[in-house]
Amino acid sequence: MQDPATATATLPAGVTPSITLAAAWDKALAANPGLQAARFGAAAADGLVMQSQARPNPEVSLNVEDTRPETRTNTVQISQLIELGGKREARMQLADSEKAAAQASVVATQAALRYQVLVNFNELLLAQQRVDFATKTHALATQALDAANKRVQAGKVPPLEASRAQVAQANAALELAQARSLTGVAQQNLASLWGGRGAELGLASGDFSATVQAPTAEQLDQRLDDAPAMLLARRALEQSHAVSAVERAKRVQDPTLSLGVKRARDVGRNQVFVGVSIPLPLFDSNAGNQLQALRKVDQAEQQLQDQRLQLQAQVFAARQQWLSSNQQVALLQSQVIPTAQSAYDLAVRGFSLGKFSFLDVLDAQRSLFDSQRQLLDQLMASHRARAEIERIFGTPALAAATGT
Repeated sequence: MQDPATATATLPAGVTPSITLAAAWDKALAANPGLQAARFGAAAADGLVMQSQARPNPEVSLNVEDTRPETRTNTVQISQLIELGGKREARMQLADSEKAAAQASVVATQAALRYQVLVNFNELLLAQQRVDFATKTHALATQALDAANKRVQAGKVPPLEASRAQVAQANAALELAQARSLTGVAQQNLASLWGGRGAELGLASGDFSATVQAPTAEQLDQRLDDAPAMLLARRALEQSHAVSAVERAKRVQDPTLSLGVKRARDVGRNQVFVGVSIPLPLFDSNAGNQLQALRKVDQAEQQLQDQRLQLQAQVFAARQQWLSSNQQVALLQSQVIPTAQSAYDLAVRGFSLGKFSFLDVLDAQRSLFDSQRQLLDQLMASHRARAEIERIFGTPALAAATGT
């Protein structure tokens, strides 16, 4: 029986492989709503930076004293708030930090999207391999049923043997139908990442049996600080520092300069006046906001450390799964499946010669099929673990670490 991990997926009539991983990634990059939303968020931060550079607008006021024309006094005044204590610079720094955080969010969203593309694409490859495997299983079960029927007709085995073979063939047919159904689900899951339809996708083209050697723990640890999640945490820390600087700058009170002209009808002349007003911080010195901002800085620092510890644990678990799955794949391909295949072939020949019962054939067949299913499961686990590592570090980081 052919190795299902290396076999070419069975294609429906008139359908050819129509999607590669690179093509799926390009489609997701261009049309994924979540990624587009993150990009718009980063673009919106440009407006925040622009607004932070604006200075306070001047104010103009008109006062009229007395309604009698002969004694009326008209006053026109222009006031301008003067920002002191580096408030404008602190506000601009805060806007820049928020823009950097929005850009980091785009990087993290893109890494998460790539993880979904990798997993969904490999799920589709897996589903296609299961269809191929179930097709071959059904063919073997049908052959076994034919052999059992012939031996029953020849009177060499009781009818019970044929009944067992018929049950095995029916189960194989059910498994084939389920595998085909799961292929449609996998197609839709992949196409949904860019708003497409699974029915229009066709089948995936890729080598599901290819596994990649996991990077060393040292390589991964060296790149941990460059992970998108760490970048987000650092940007959050920078934001908290910028907020603290804004609140600290508010300690300095901003004066308001006034310049005006006063026209008194009874005097018959204009009077120019200049004024300045300064708030007195008697009741509100902004101490509470400053204290809150400082504690937010402490919180962000601890969250940065906590994020690193969480990523270390996630990387360790994913790498261990990657190593374990690769080892099991190698063992299954080199020893388990060849041995199970030989045992099955021997059982079939022995049954044809009347040396074994059909229960022996079913037992050998079950062992072979189980090992084939386990191989597919471990290949998927290896691909998923690799995708998890790429999600944590971002694709460029993993490619540089492994040389792939």
